[in-house]
Amino acid sequence: MSVYKPKGSPFYHYDFELGGDRFYGSTKKTERRKAEKVEEDKRDAAKKAAKAAQKSSASLQIDDVAGRYWSEVGQHHAGHKDTWAALERLVEYFGPPKLITEISDSDVAQLVAWRRGHRKHGKLDAPLITNATVNRSTTEVLKKLFTRAKKAWGVKFDHEPNWTAHWLEEPEERERELVGDEGARLEAATREDHGPFFAFAGTAALRLSECLLRWSEVDWDGRQIRKPGKGGKLVVVPITPTIRSILWPLRGHHPEHVFTYVARRTRGKLIRGQRYPLTYSGVKSAWKRLRKQAGVVDFRFHDYRHDVGTKLLRQTGNLKLVQKALNHRNIKTTTRYAHVLGDEVAEALEGLAKSRKKSRNASRKVA
Repeated sequence: MSVYKPKGSPFYHYDFELGGDRFYGSTKKTERRKAEKVEEDKRDAAKKAAKAAQKSSASLQIDDVAGRYWSEVGQHHAGHKDTWAALERLVEYFGPPKLITEISDSDVAQLVAWRRGHRKHGKLDAPLITNATVNRSTTEVLKKLFTRAKKAWGVKFDHEPNWTAHWLEEPEERERELVGDEGARLEAATREDHGPFFAFAGTAALRLSECLLRWSEVDWDGRQIRKPGKGGKLVVVPITPTIRSILWPLRGHHPEHVFTYVARRTRGKLIRGQRYPLTYSGVKSAWKRLRKQAGVVDFRFHDYRHDVGTKLLRQTGNLKLVQKALNHRNIKTTTRYAHVLGDEVAEALEGLAKSRKKSRNASRKVA
């Protein structure tokens, strides 16, 4: 046992090695005996983790777990910069040597409370981040580390956190569609080189990451676009005449990526006048500028999906068709658009009432 008090700290700290890994940190105890008990518990936890790591052939320290997840999964995300930032945040919060097998419900609750105190873009005068941001950028990312460790690395957790208990309530999903001349204003404000991308987004009803196509995902002969979507599910979009007219002229702009932009000035690795692939972060920035220039408020990029779904259901009245068009796994997700059938429902009810009234009148005449 070797606990000590660093200069300027009221707490005893522990520092030991096990299996080539170093474990260190504050016991948060001011009494030596209690501090030694904390160190003993840390050693026991490290031994259990070492056994689990032996089975999975991997270190279970949060720093190593995050690094391995990044190497195997995270770097391939369309929004990989956001994934990297989220992983860094977790490592910074817990400390590099924290064992993932040691993360408890109490730890997650404190993590969520800490994250809720952050402000948008890190600016002191900005509003607090939303519950949805906390869920997606923190709780969900940590849960993914646990899931990856279990399913891909064979790690067994004695007590995995109850993730549902830490999921913050979010406002109900709204169904925003373009109204009036909003669509025309967005189109008029769009840069010429960005035009094909936003035209495709407003037609194909895909998520932002799914809109970033590669030519290998475009099957001209089969008249389909096939690419990995949310949760790894294959997303299939038919190449309609409209989509074909958007994509066909883009051939030859780039050997791998479908959508590109023209650099407006030479900066860093960019050369003015040359084409470069549109990226996830680049589209997000361009979308903010476009929306502002067009004067369209409260319309997110994701609302393009809602716009297509709402208008398609209103036109066809077919929920199953809309489910397939939006690549929803469960039709319950699609039923959120059912509100657009209100007029049809009202018309049907009125028709039923009139039919019953007519039937009753006929019965009276017979009597």
